Amino acid sequence: MSAARPARRARLAALLTERESGGAIINHPANVRYLTGYIGSNGIAIVAVDGATTLVTDSRYAVNARQQVDSGVEVVIGLRDLLGDVATVVGGLSFPGRIAVEAEHVSWARAQRITAALPGSEIVPEGGLVEQLRLVKDADEIACVRRAAEIADAALAQVIATPLAGRTEREVAWHIHAALNELGADGLSFDTIVAAGPNGARPHAVPGDAVIGADTLVVIDMGCMFGGYCSDMTRTFATGALVPALREAYDVCFAAQAAAVAAVRPGIDAVALDRVARDVIDAAGLGEAFGHGLGHGVGLEIHEAPRISREGTGTLAAGMVVTVEPGIYLEGIGGVRIEDLVVVTDDGGDVLSHFPKEPPSRGA
Repeated sequence: MSAARPARRARLAALLTERESGGAIINHPANVRYLTGYIGSNGIAIVAVDGATTLVTDSRYAVNARQQVDSGVEVVIGLRDLLGDVATVVGGLSFPGRIAVEAEHVSWARAQRITAALPGSEIVPEGGLVEQLRLVKDADEIACVRRAAEIADAALAQVIATPLAGRTEREVAWHIHAALNELGADGLSFDTIVAAGPNGARPHAVPGDAVIGADTLVVIDMGCMFGGYCSDMTRTFATGALVPALREAYDVCFAAQAAAVAAVRPGIDAVALDRVARDVIDAAGLGEAFGHGLGHGVGLEIHEAPRISREGTGTLAAGMVVTVEPGIYLEGIGGVRIEDLVVVTDDGGDVLSHFPKEPPSRGA
């Protein structure tokens, strides 16, 4: 993936030119990795308007940093705090006047320290400076997301081979983690959700020691990382015969999700895509049970732009990777969520989540 990084830095440099900044100080780990390849908890990338890039880190990461970055990035090993070394690097690059910092990822205290360390420069907070470059994924990025999705599919199949009923939510979650590791995942992209019965009505339920019963729904929301990129998938399983309210909730959610996946295409507005699924659920009289947005972008982070919801902005473009995940939550009864990971293509969407969506009876 190193071949893509010089082009990424060139795009950032062009953006800095448009905004009349001489350079940028990038400290958000995902953005530093995107631009340089560095993987570590303490690193700052300094990108000049001409594209010259320096990575500043400390001695704990010296060997890794030099191995991870491409030849176009200079590595400077400084003190653990890094800001003094950043000031030295910026001074050596002779940035003209304005220096951009990441508005969403720099605290007020840190911004004040950067300003004090660079008294001759105007520090300008910029929102989404690198994130907007990350919106559209290149072929290598999509390949990593695709592989992460394949691993998740295979892990879920392995875990579901044993009936869910009679196991605890926590036990199922740990079996998922073990399967993901066995199949080659780098790690989890978020904490796995296993929510059975009434717990399924909590979108962000935490797996507990409750034993999964018969004749109910079980929501499993899971994802892993491969090559630094995330996957995200939700399936809802029936453990036997369902009461009418749960059967209806599943059928309506299934129809809404299918309609929204079919509507994915370049140029569709984020709010309009959300509305496709919401209209189906509203028409069934279950609109109040679908409170969250339809989906979000996925990449180096599990939640990225675009945000697909009633408050979303912008339109989809080819190369974006998004989730499509309507949910219906019936307090005290149970819930259902169905989620696919989808790459926006030139003429529609390529679904990366292939585990079946119809709820097989497991452990009835």
